Amino acid sequence: MDVHKLVKMANNIGSFFAADPDRNVALEGIAGHLKRFWDPRMRRQLLEWIDSGGSEGLDPIVLEAIQSRRELIQPKA
Repeated sequence: MDVHKLVKMANNIGSFFAADPDRNVALEGIAGHLKRFWDPRMRRQLLEWIDSGGSEGLDPIVLEAIQSRRELIQPKA
């Protein structure tokens, strides 16, 4: 899947959860949604893109959720 489409989808999720006044709840919500509803291949591709220095277009709250809760999002090997 095109990484730009993944970024757009992740940002949509982030926009929903960013409205929560508790930032930790928002971060958990974003990470939890990615874990529950995204195929492992999609999560792996997004993580690999971020690991290679990509973050262009990704909302800061989404990037923070991914980086701070990576163990939740990372697909099993």
